[in-house]
Amino acid sequence: MASDLAYVRVGGGWAYVCLLVDLANRGIAGRSAGRTRDAGLVLAAFATPDFPLTDIQVFHTERGGGFDDTRIDELLRAFDIKKSPSRKGNPYDNAVAESTDRLLKKELVYRNRYTTIEQPRHDPDGYVWWSDDRRLHSTLGYRSPKEFTEQGLVL
Repeated sequence: MASDLAYVRVGGGWAYVCLLVDLANRGIAGRSAGRTRDAGLVLAAFATPDFPLTDIQVFHTERGGGFDDTRIDELLRAFDIKKSPSRKGNPYDNAVAESTDRLLKKELVYRNRYTTIEQPRHDPDGYVWWSDDRRLHSTLGYRSPKEFTEQGLVL
């Protein structure tokens, strides 16, 4: 699992979206949105996957403050998930999560004008379905994450 926090313009201010990206199939396993860029946003994303958190082996993130929190460390320990922060000075280390954020912004966020926090909280639902079930990924041999998983393939 990999994650990053994306900025989203909401009205006259900012909100943040946290996506949990499954590194095995490039699917979006979890998501949350909120006004603060903190551990609460990350923990809310961990509450959304439709599979047990014990299935996650590694959680890879940037070294930003939103991920450096004892509450996240406690969650990872409770489910025996190895923490994997990016290496200092390596801008490519979290490329999968950053690429997914870039696509979310390009294919959803920039096409909408958000005026309330509820919009970015609910808008990604349809996007995630489309991204996981329909969007073809070159890394997956031009299959969707769902198709890739159903065929029993692994990266």
